[in-house]
Amino acid sequence: MRAEVTTPAAAPVRPWPHRPAIVHGAGGGISPLNGRRPRRAAVLPVHRSILAVDIEGSTQRTNPVKQELRELLYRLVAGALGYAGIGEPDHDPIADLGDGVLVLLRPADELPKPLLVSRLVPALAGLLAARNGGISPAEQPRIMRLRAAVHAGEVVYDGKAPFGEDLDVAFRLLDAPKFKAHTRRCASPVALVVSDYIYDSVIRHGYDGIDGEEFRPLVTVNVGRRRRRGWVHLPAAAALRLPAPAHACVG
Repeated sequence: MRAEVTTPAAAPVRPWPHRPAIVHGAGGGISPLNGRRPRRAAVLPVHRSILAVDIEGSTQRTNPVKQELRELLYRLVAGALGYAGIGEPDHDPIADLGDGVLVLLRPADELPKPLLVSRLVPALAGLLAARNGGISPAEQPRIMRLRAAVHAGEVVYDGKAPFGEDLDVAFRLLDAPKFKAHTRRCASPVALVVSDYIYDSVIRHGYDGIDGEEFRPLVTVNVGRRRRRGWVHLPAAAALRLPAPAHACVG
């Protein structure tokens, strides 16, 4: 019997919540003065908190199992957002990454960045641990583990998809070989890596529900000709009082 995960119903997909801000003054045609095409108008960035999540070992599964895990991932993320008190108006539409999702959260006084680490990610771990606990060991390919990256910064929308250097940072941290190698050795349902920016502005200050000593600087990546460090943590699922497997190692 397959375990069911009860989560709040996912909201319908909405269009991107705003038009990109454009710097005016650059036309689109050939200048009659010099015969050159002027530079395209620049799209201005907006600030977002960034949560990127992917499924560990997705390429090792068959397509039917991948489909099941993709659908489950969306339900888990929707449920974790609900448990953390993050509503549809608080984030942009969830973006599909193939074997993962991207959640961009809008800045607001009611949604400070520490909540991503103290509530949202532990809720995701708790829901996933409960789901995995109902799966027989004989169905090992259906047991899902997740990697997550948290960062914040400027994101650009060009009418097609979000992009920008800060998204590059989040994705590089999420895909870092050292992060992947570390999480393969542990039994935690979710492994988290946060950027230097999140560590310096949030983690090291020890806000409620966050212990900076549980984060280790295990990852470095290159983005924009700069070395970026990632701090790795294995979040506990105890916040939801849900059953979770014991960690094989500490984060």
